[in-house]
Amino acid sequence: MNEMKDICVITGASGGIGKEFFTQIVRDPQWKFDEIWVIARNEGRLKALEEESPVPLKVIPLDLSAEESFGTYRSLLEEERPTITLLVHCSGYGKFESAEKVGYDANLNMIDLNVRSTVALNLISLEFMGKGSGIVNVASVAAYQPIPYIATYGATKSFVLNFTRALSVEQKPKGIRVMAVCPFWTKTEFFDRAIQKEADPVVKKYVAMYDPKDIVRRALRDYRKGRGVSLFGFKTKMQLLAVKFLPASLVMKVWCAQQKLKNRI
Repeated sequence: MNEMKDICVITGASGGIGKEFFTQIVRDPQWKFDEIWVIARNEGRLKALEEESPVPLKVIPLDLSAEESFGTYRSLLEEERPTITLLVHCSGYGKFESAEKVGYDANLNMIDLNVRSTVALNLISLEFMGKGSGIVNVASVAAYQPIPYIATYGATKSFVLNFTRALSVEQKPKGIRVMAVCPFWTKTEFFDRAIQKEADPVVKKYVAMYDPKDIVRRALRDYRKGRGVSLFGFKTKMQLLAVKFLPASLVMKVWCAQQKLKNRI
């Protein structure tokens, strides 16, 4: 019989916010795990993390937009029967363009990765959690408003935020914490995939651009405090305050005016 071990699972660990979660967790003596499982498509980048990890690493190259990846993840857990102390689910991507131009396949792929993988990884992981365990799901400030030309991505992140909030209430009696992280614009490779290589990009003005180190540092602190949502930055909070009180039609009009999208086809 395999010895019971406490593990941390981090998806999207090959870059961006996911990698930053990995880096800060392995460097913080407050976090104690027997093993860290890192999940992403890029196996080479995951293996490179072994050089900076004082904790044994399990590299799991998976495309979480593919249905079969969930079965693979479950099988690994059933085989080893660990206790998942922390799941940090960062996998996701967006495309900046009209939903029509982004296309049928890419829109559904965003839904598969951003929504389906969140539900699947959360529910599978919960089967291997106990009192004191927790989940951190990365949503976005985009979750708080409809965003023309980032329509599907924003909608998927609204799902992630609301799913996470509701799940946190359901799991509280079990002593399991569930928190959403909602970053504003953050300096990561996300934009390499999101922005169409063209002369007239959708996003022309960034109200703020934060460092992933700050986002993750605040998120881990908020998680320890038992908060349901983690937000970083004064401009982030001002943005959400405005969105809270303004009608959605006006919020979208302001967004389109700010980015000069009024007559975009």
